Amino acid sequence: MEKITIANYYSKIQGIDWKTMAKGFKGGHDLVEGLHTEGTKDFSLYPLIDSETKATVDKYFVQLAEYLFKKKQPPATTAAAKLFVPVAAKKQVKKTTPPAKPVAKAAVKRVKQEEDDFEDDELPVHFSERLPDEIRFIKRYISLHDKVKTKDDILRFINALQKSILEKRIRKTSEYAPEIEKIQKDLVKTYNTIKNRGTFVISEAAVKKYREKTAGERVYLSVQYLNKFRRIIGKPGIKSKAASLLLLIEKAIDSGRIMKKDPYYKQLHQAMAQMLQFVKAKKTTTLEISQQQLNGLDGIPGMGGLDGMDEVYTDRPQIMNSLDFVNLKFDTLGFSGKWLDFIGDPSRHFTAMVFGKPKFGKSFLCIDFAGYLARYHGNVLYVAKEETLDLTLQEKLKDKNVAHQNLTVAAELPANLAPYDFIFLDSVSKLGFTPQDLDRLKALNPAKSFVYIFQTTKDGNFRGVNSYQHDVDIVIEVPEPGLATQMGRFNQGGTMQIFD
Repeated sequence: MEKITIANYYSKIQGIDWKTMAKGFKGGHDLVEGLHTEGTKDFSLYPLIDSETKATVDKYFVQLAEYLFKKKQPPATTAAAKLFVPVAAKKQVKKTTPPAKPVAKAAVKRVKQEEDDFEDDELPVHFSERLPDEIRFIKRYISLHDKVKTKDDILRFINALQKSILEKRIRKTSEYAPEIEKIQKDLVKTYNTIKNRGTFVISEAAVKKYREKTAGERVYLSVQYLNKFRRIIGKPGIKSKAASLLLLIEKAIDSGRIMKKDPYYKQLHQAMAQMLQFVKAKKTTTLEISQQQLNGLDGIPGMGGLDGMDEVYTDRPQIMNSLDFVNLKFDTLGFSGKWLDFIGDPSRHFTAMVFGKPKFGKSFLCIDFAGYLARYHGNVLYVAKEETLDLTLQEKLKDKNVAHQNLTVAAELPANLAPYDFIFLDSVSKLGFTPQDLDRLKALNPAKSFVYIFQTTKDGNFRGVNSYQHDVDIVIEVPEPGLATQMGRFNQGGTMQIFD
């Protein structure tokens, strides 16, 4: 029997009408759809997702293959339908009893996690960075409904509620005071009546009332994800969690649940770049971020303010009189010699792209450029993913005579870029970066310069999209062996013989 894998999934499901498929299969398809950035079908992070989700997807692939290639529709109560039954409900499902609710929702929920418990578009919604204590305790109380709880569980809830009241985080003047008082009485009554454990039951009318009362209070989804990000910083063995969280955030942005107008969009964007950098660094096991980056998360609840990373590389006003602006002196690097003739004198924090056919000399050019920057302008990191740290790279360093204490070479992009002023990525294609990934990497490190090196197709075009050319300051092409041409913002045209 043919197999379905993450690599051949879309080719195998061509022609399927999901409306006619069992709900379990539709749920599996929705789960797979949630594992890549919408519109790209890029599953590069799939190997790093959490084991529970991966096991569910693998099981779905097996069952879908059995159905497609045996051409037999499984009944609603087969394993395919049961695959997506919530864990808490599994014990209640019998062979002759179909699940009461659409079974697909349980698995999809693991990919589209959200902290908000209830949705009601008809109610006005108030977003905040942290829910008031009253709302949190009411939501916690509702979550007890129909759950088996011990006497100690109830006592912990009572103690937490009492602590909040004693610390005056919940006051008698609160609009939720009647609900809190009723909840406290119910908890005490339950504690006094159960022996060791029992099922906590709340009336349907009370559940409905409390849900309606709290439905309009929400925490920014961006803040929820930033707090998840904070909890994995500095912990070992969390690469799969970082990859899963990155996928969740990308899906939330692609679906419009997090938009650019969100007050914490920039901080979330930077956290995504940090996680991507960590996930791509194979030998890095712990997510570490610099003090400057921590300052950028300062002020977010549980993380500390919001102004550390805003325009960290300039204090220039963003609105100026034109007479003042034309007399403004920009801080440039001070290039000289052949690099001044070729590129011009770029401002600090520039971005450049280099592309050309294999064996034409683009890596020689970039090694030479990296050596020049290391000798005269700062610390340089050259990520040689294309060639790795082998004899070929060593010979290029020797041939150009650029080995220097300020020049570091690496086979993978390290998680911490703090020591470097200039970063070369050779190549973007091999590193697996998309235009969005490069944007995030630059946003996370706005005070650094980046040089992106691309593989090209047989006709000489670089592998990627045109947006790369529009987003960088310097564009360098190697159209024929040994010849480089440049077109950028600092010099409208320049040429260089690479092997001279």
